[in-house]
Amino acid sequence: MASSLLCLGLLLFSLHTADGFEFYYLSRCVFNSTEMKDIEFILSYYYNKLEVNRFSSSLGRFVGYTEYGVRNAEFWNNLPGELPRWREEKEMYCLHNVRTEYDNILYKSVEPTVRLYSITPPAGRHPNMLVCSVYDFYPKAIRVTWLRDGREVTAEVTSTEEMEDGDWYYQLHSHLEYTPKYGEKISCQVEHASLKEPLIIEWDPSLTDSDRNKVAIGASGLILGLVLSLAGFMYYKRKARGRILVPSN
Repeated sequence: MASSLLCLGLLLFSLHTADGFEFYYLSRCVFNSTEMKDIEFILSYYYNKLEVNRFSSSLGRFVGYTEYGVRNAEFWNNLPGELPRWREEKEMYCLHNVRTEYDNILYKSVEPTVRLYSITPPAGRHPNMLVCSVYDFYPKAIRVTWLRDGREVTAEVTSTEEMEDGDWYYQLHSHLEYTPKYGEKISCQVEHASLKEPLIIEWDPSLTDSDRNKVAIGASGLILGLVLSLAGFMYYKRKARGRILVPSN
C-alpha cells in the first residue's frame, strides 16, 4: 500500500484580549516513515490568526510572511544558538513521537470482514447486481476489485469511498452490474495492509440470498432438534439409573 503523509501536532496558545486569539505557536511533525530523512519539523508563529513566522527543519532557518515576521526572522536567524536549538527539535521532539505513533497506532491493522451478496437493481437496469461490502478494517487504505474468470472488471462497477464508522474502523461497498453467463466465475478481491495476500470471495449463483437464509434456518432447526433430543435421552438415562425395582409377590 502506498505510504501516506501524516502529521503530529502540539498546539500552545495564549490569550491577551477579550476579542480572541492574539498570539500562539504551533509545532508539528510531518512524516511518512520513521526515518529521519522522511521527517520534517515545522514551528509556526501566528498573530491574530495570521502566520507571521515559520521555522522548517528542511530549510534550517526562520522565514517571515509579514513585515513584522521578516524582522523577527532576521533577528532569530542571527541570534547565537537559536537555529541549532530548533534544528535539534526534529530528533528530540519528532523522532520519539513518530516512532510511538507507528508502534501504537500506524503499525496496527485489522482484517476486513467481507460479504458478497446480490440485490435487485432499479427497473430498467441490468437484471443482476452484486454487492461486495467490506466492514471493520483499519487502516483506511484499501483496494476492492471485481474479477470475472480471474480478470479484473472495470466496466459497470461503482464503489463508495472509505466511510468512517466512528470507532477507528472503516467500511466500503462496491457494486457490479452484470449479465450472467453460463460457466463464468465472478469474484470480489480485497487488498489491505492487514492481509498477507489478496482475499478473494467467489460468488456462488446456485443459491439466492433467500435460499441461503432458508438453508441456514433449516440447518439451525435441525441442530436445535438434535441437541434437544440428546438432552432428553441423557435425562431419561439418568432417571432410569436412579429407579429402585421392587419385586412383586
